[in-house]
Amino acid sequence: MSVNTSTITFGGAPRVNLMPRAETERREKTALLRRWGWAIVGALLVVVAVTAAMYVYQWSADSTLDSENTRTNTLLTQLAGLTDVKEALALESELSDFRVDAMATDLDWPAAVVEIIDVLPKGVTIGGFDLTVGAVPAGEDPAVEKGLIGSFTLIASSPDEIVDLIRDTRALDSVIAADGPQVASASTEDGDYTYTLTVTFDQSLYTGDFAAEEDSE
Repeated sequence: MSVNTSTITFGGAPRVNLMPRAETERREKTALLRRWGWAIVGALLVVVAVTAAMYVYQWSADSTLDSENTRTNTLLTQLAGLTDVKEALALESELSDFRVDAMATDLDWPAAVVEIIDVLPKGVTIGGFDLTVGAVPAGEDPAVEKGLIGSFTLIASSPDEIVDLIRDTRALDSVIAADGPQVASASTEDGDYTYTLTVTFDQSLYTGDFAAEEDSE
């Protein structure tokens, strides 16, 4: 009968590095140079990739610029062909401005004078008047918009003859406001008195002729 007994070996053959120190240093330098070489190659690859990307971006930008320049030249050519249209639009704008100015003077001037004459007391006459147009008709209610503003020079033989003139003038349907009379001259060579009456008419005096033409167009 036999018994297996494990044998433990202590120690062993020693390992000795017999490579010369110069060879070891050479190999270390070679490995270092190899690592630096790969690093340089990697850096070169990065530079090449970035350069290629910039070239592609520049090419795309140039292509876009050329396309926009072509489009701009096309639009300029089309605009040059629309010169007649531009001139027609400018003429239309001028005519519209002229119509606005015409509508501002679209007034029945004699009617304004006649309305004042109708309320003049006996013995009072109109020596003259100075009237200017107000705003261009815009609102739907002509009774609230100023249409004609100015003053009348009145001549009376005595001050008592025009005491009620302001009240009667303000009562007119076409009058927004009336002030005066103010004494412009106490008396004339004929012994008469001269007064100034200021009146603001509404837009009911507008004839509407120009507005009717505009609506028909």
